[in-house]
Amino acid sequence: MIIGGFAAQAQAQSNVTIYGLVDAGIVSERGGAAGNITKVTSGIGGQSRIGFRGTEDLGNGLSAIFQLETGFKADDGTLDSTNTLFNRQAFVGLKSKDAGQLTIGRQYTPLYLAQSQVADPFGAGYAGTIKNLFPSAGANTRVSNALVYSTPVIEGFSGDALYALGEQAGSTTAGRQFGLGLNYAQGPLNARLVYNNKNNDTAAVGTTPAKIQDTGRNTMLAVNYDFQVVKAYFAYSADKGVNSAQLPSANAFGYTVAPKPSLDSNDVLVGAQIPVGAGTIMASYIRKNDKTVNNQDADQWALGYLYNLSKRTGVYLAYAKIKNKNGAGYTVGNNNEAGSGDKAFNAGIRHSF
Repeated sequence: MIIGGFAAQAQAQSNVTIYGLVDAGIVSERGGAAGNITKVTSGIGGQSRIGFRGTEDLGNGLSAIFQLETGFKADDGTLDSTNTLFNRQAFVGLKSKDAGQLTIGRQYTPLYLAQSQVADPFGAGYAGTIKNLFPSAGANTRVSNALVYSTPVIEGFSGDALYALGEQAGSTTAGRQFGLGLNYAQGPLNARLVYNNKNNDTAAVGTTPAKIQDTGRNTMLAVNYDFQVVKAYFAYSADKGVNSAQLPSANAFGYTVAPKPSLDSNDVLVGAQIPVGAGTIMASYIRKNDKTVNNQDADQWALGYLYNLSKRTGVYLAYAKIKNKNGAGYTVGNNNEAGSGDKAFNAGIRHSF
């Protein structure tokens, strides 16, 4: 009786939505040291997930909000992150129509949101994902222990600020991360300028001394413009410092001398989405310019097609090829996997709910 009464009371006060995505298909990878690989996999275009989001009206334009989201593998039903339930997002906060939004917990960085929502015609998924060459690994995508403030939208302009505590005993800076974003979205134009800074220091633990390293710094401009007959995309990123451009795969091609993550690089993307009937053609070209003495550059060409069977269900095909130079080791992955070679083909189906 008490439990039932509490549930009814909570339902009356809050609006909770259950949502998700199920994405599965076939991936064929070529060119890696492991040989040719063909497999059924999950999360090709977007990671399969289930989530809960809610809001409660507190009055005077103020609301309490929360979001909990976990990823899973549709091919075998397992969680995509061991011993972590809500690995994708887990936050709570307050939202005001006049003052903006403040949230606390595990959240996306402004850098990754700009990559996936503005810069990439593939939406950070499929074989052509921006993540194959742009710096999206690890904490560049999402970070724990984060406070994020987002301003209200004024004449199309808005801003975001993220600060994540490193939470290492004995140090207030080791492992901390912060990010900033300036956004503009009005009419056919969508643009974001973002900055991400990750402290790579580790505090002393017992007899293990502290390790002091350079920070990883990423600055990116992302723009898209909808001409109706075609939606054009452009992105430019400058990446400097330790972990500013981590390799998605350590040594996928089995080189005698393993590829080295660049400490100073630039990334450029040009791409397009072309509506064709009930579907969309996606295409992009990405260039990684390693400015260090190693000069491990790479180029990627990608082409894909998403056909919408309904507003919630679509089928897709995608192909991408990377050309590595001077011992570079970049691989063609997808939204959920780093990939194993320099070429990959995808075919699958996705359903959102």
